[in-house]
Amino acid sequence: MVKTKTKDLRAMSLDELEAKLLEDKKEQFNLRIQQSTGQLQNTAQLAKVRKEVAKINTLITERKKNS
Repeated sequence: MVKTKTKDLRAMSLDELEAKLLEDKKEQFNLRIQQSTGQLQNTAQLAKVRKEVAKINTLITERKKNS
């Protein structure tokens, strides 16, 4: 997973943000499955993805509120 900077996320369109959100939620799901089966080596990765999902959700909400 490559962490995306907030500056780069703000430059994305609403459609791009929603696509990125879907991608990150899929990754979050896969990491949770790996964690439950004991295959996840780096548990910090789960927190990073969770924070990125929150950032994207915040930006989507801001965009929809301002539109």
